[in-house]
Amino acid sequence: MAIAADLSPSPPALPPTCDDKDAKALRFIEEMTRNTDLVQEKVLAEILSQNAQTEYLKRFQLNEATDRHTFKSKVPVVSYEDLKNDIQRIANGDRSPILCAHPISEFLTSSGTSAGERKLMPTIREEMDRRQLLYSLLMPVMSQYVPGLDKGKALLFLFIKAETKTPSGLVARPVLTSYYKSEQFKNRPHDPYNVYTSPDEAILCPDSFQSMYTQMLCGLIMRHEVLRVGAIFASGLLRAIRFLQLNWAQLAHDISTGTLNPKITDPAITERMTQILKPNPELANFITKECSGENWERIITRIWPNTKYLDVIVTGAMAQYIPTLEYYSGGLPLACTMYASSECYFGLNLNPICNPSDVSYTIMPNMGYFEFLPHDDSSSTSSSTLLSRDSPPPLVDLADVEVGKSYELVLTGYSGLCRYRVGDVLQVTGFHNNAPQFHFVRRKNVLLSIDSDKTDEAELQNAVENASVLLKEFNTSVVEYTSFADTKSIPGHYVIYWELLMKDSRHAPSGDVLEKCCLTMEESLNAVYRQGRVSDRSIGPLEIRVVKNGTFEELMDYAISRGASINQYKVPRCVTFTPITELLDSRVESVHFSPAEPHWTPERRC
Repeated sequence: MAIAADLSPSPPALPPTCDDKDAKALRFIEEMTRNTDLVQEKVLAEILSQNAQTEYLKRFQLNEATDRHTFKSKVPVVSYEDLKNDIQRIANGDRSPILCAHPISEFLTSSGTSAGERKLMPTIREEMDRRQLLYSLLMPVMSQYVPGLDKGKALLFLFIKAETKTPSGLVARPVLTSYYKSEQFKNRPHDPYNVYTSPDEAILCPDSFQSMYTQMLCGLIMRHEVLRVGAIFASGLLRAIRFLQLNWAQLAHDISTGTLNPKITDPAITERMTQILKPNPELANFITKECSGENWERIITRIWPNTKYLDVIVTGAMAQYIPTLEYYSGGLPLACTMYASSECYFGLNLNPICNPSDVSYTIMPNMGYFEFLPHDDSSSTSSSTLLSRDSPPPLVDLADVEVGKSYELVLTGYSGLCRYRVGDVLQVTGFHNNAPQFHFVRRKNVLLSIDSDKTDEAELQNAVENASVLLKEFNTSVVEYTSFADTKSIPGHYVIYWELLMKDSRHAPSGDVLEKCCLTMEESLNAVYRQGRVSDRSIGPLEIRVVKNGTFEELMDYAISRGASINQYKVPRCVTFTPITELLDSRVESVHFSPAEPHWTPERRC
């Protein structure tokens, strides 16, 4: 369904309160968006000129051409699997210019997976400056809507994640871990709009408990200075609230006595906290009063009363957390500021305080060269069909997309990705000047997601098949199954509904066997999921709910009663519609959780 562009009045491009730095940033946005197609043409020429002698481009005999027509007629649209061998050569130590003329400085690990492992996205040092440029535009835009953000601090829960090294010695890590560990972040100049309550020592601590504890402690100590609260994803902020629920007593003790929890042993943190943590019994009593009761409604504004908005991503799969965030914040605005991935930082939200359902991102044409593959879920001629034909797919340029239509994003970047299918489905909601604005619809083929994990139907099917092997000795099989991402608990977790066929009910599988089925399913899921379970603690144990025989027939009857064709009906492998989950839950006979953590190790198998 087409989403209309936000109709709230836009602020002036250069408001009277705008300082020189903000004015320069806003002028830059205006310049880029007014000249979208010209900038795109220039960006493509720069990329093709820079990488003209790479092995990859030479394969397609561009002969150093830098124009769009030649590029589109000769270079194919590709997915990660098409580039995997080239990327693996780089990871194994081949230093020749395979994809990019500039040396690959590291790999950024995508939340998407290939054969169960994170995808490796090559990057170059120059890309860090491009990312920093986009970051520098965020607060000038936000300040048009929320004044006075330079008069306080931000309580943002930021973390690094595990990193590995490829056989060549190049590091592989998530894009935000790369940024937080960069010199650009660690040596950033003072910016009154980006002063954090969290010390860098806490952000850069690899131990998730020590990092979270210290960041929460500092946020509580500086509670009156906090003007915005957030995390990268909505799920991360809710984990922080849950952490406070579980640890408020120890946090209050530390504040009361001015002594640090002995579980915090990181030397850099303990040294830094000697400068921050001082005895404050009055604050400790306040925290005890607010957190000891059962009512946690509006807890964010009760503890941080000057908070003006929540800085979190609530688009795509994160939209499922909006009601819980509204409960804890008392309905504070939810600001989604930018659109980025491991492959590229794409753009920003020029109306960041809009309703979450109206969030649209303006893609900045200087960040890469962007094309768009028309996407229609209801059409048999979808993008995957189009790409299978002999003729090149009809990709649309950034300036030529149409309002109301959906597209899959295709990227050509400075680090060597050419006509690469990112996997995001976007819908055009309008234009800012000549630059289109997009609503993020979803990741292609993603069935389940709690945090940064993305599980597709094939992975879920494989996990169910592996787990069902344990049922064979009991002459039991899985007749049907479906799933949903349960985000009512913190952290959220996967729920799998199973209908079982038992040939001998006297020899039924025990609860222990079904718990092992849960663990087997988790072991079968991708590395991003398992890291979320084991290292990041962002995903709870997988749950299997066994339903009564005949439940899935009832599910079909319900779908048919609502207009589904009996000839075309297929069991949905993921359900989100409340009446359906209520029907399933009303038929549950037994519930089983994974009894242990699945295996996960940061070492990459190359």
